Amino acid sequence: MASMSNTIQISLQKSKFSSPHKLVSRSLTNLVPLRSLSVVLNSKSFELSPVGLSSKPLKLVKCSQLLKPRSNVDVFVTKAAAADAEGLDIEITDGYVKPTKGFAEKFPALVTGFFFFTWYFLNVIFNILNKKVYNYFPYPYFVSVVHLLVGVTYCLISWSVGLPKRAPINKELLALLTPVAFCHALGHVMSNVSFATVAVSFTHTIKALEPFFSAAASQFVLGHQIPVSLWLSLTPVVIGVSMASLTELSFNWTGFTSAMISNIAFTYRSIYSKKAMTGMDSTNVYAYISIMALFFCLPPAIFIEGPQLLQYGFRDAITKVGLYKFLSDLFWIGMFYHLYNQIATNTLERVAPLTHAVGNVLKRVFVIGFSIVVFGNKISTQTGIGTAIAIAGVAIYSLIKARMEEQKRKAALAHAQ
Repeated sequence: MASMSNTIQISLQKSKFSSPHKLVSRSLTNLVPLRSLSVVLNSKSFELSPVGLSSKPLKLVKCSQLLKPRSNVDVFVTKAAAADAEGLDIEITDGYVKPTKGFAEKFPALVTGFFFFTWYFLNVIFNILNKKVYNYFPYPYFVSVVHLLVGVTYCLISWSVGLPKRAPINKELLALLTPVAFCHALGHVMSNVSFATVAVSFTHTIKALEPFFSAAASQFVLGHQIPVSLWLSLTPVVIGVSMASLTELSFNWTGFTSAMISNIAFTYRSIYSKKAMTGMDSTNVYAYISIMALFFCLPPAIFIEGPQLLQYGFRDAITKVGLYKFLSDLFWIGMFYHLYNQIATNTLERVAPLTHAVGNVLKRVFVIGFSIVVFGNKISTQTGIGTAIAIAGVAIYSLIKARMEEQKRKAALAHAQ
């Protein structure tokens, strides 16, 4: 044992995903100067010096984790402090590297709040810009294609640079995701048809009925028993939407019916999504769904609106706003559509189901409120009251359902233990 060197080189192999990072002792790259380290070698204590620093022995601490270096000697790494490439302190405990708390860990509420703000901001901007485009270019099938085309282009560029790395897909996954993509395309197109024909606030009021369709599908299609409390919480949603529809100044059957079809489509999208649960990350899943949805949206855009677009649609739009503004508006509505969906996914992954539910309700309130202010839509007193009742019902339903999901999760954990 006397021939052992009094120095040891240990590298930290950073994961490309997230901390904690595994401590390895075989790589000689990305060397990190250790401030303190203790090991036990064949049940005997040894004092080791950090690489490139003073040869003064380091203080020993209690050992806990076994590592297997390339030599035939077992080295137990206990606890150490190091500095990473950026000079940040790192704690090494039980063979894992744990960076000391950064801003995101010290102030998680602020970071989550920023994510929510960004989500709402992008969503509001998308809805406002989208409606402004329809005021001079009323072709929702083609605009739906633009939304998805810009998003797909963004995904392809991201894959090409490895951010994120493209997950492979096979025939089985393709078959699972195809019905999800079809429902996504149908719901997206029908939402845009509604946005193009009625006020944005009214479309979002109708879309508040989505939980009702979801509950109905869960009970009558999937066979899940929905508690009476959930059905009762949906009563004000139905009443509120009915009140708002009866006196909505922008009401027409095309806008109303298309929004209802959108609700049904997105409900079935959720059902098929549960059946298509895979190990693929959400970013890649959304990218593949967007690509397939784009192909589903192309035929109706070509056959329903194609002749009008070629005859006078494009010409009229360019005459009204100019070629540059027309193209830039189409690009930005597509970009905002993709970004707000992506940020929404990232935001909702950070929070508990209860916060998720509240966030979704508040988002709808923000969009309805801002659209009324920006476009100066006049609404009757009854429509305003009906909208408020519907949103309150959605909030109650979401809170009850979130609490039920949390109770199921805790019960499952308790049963597993």
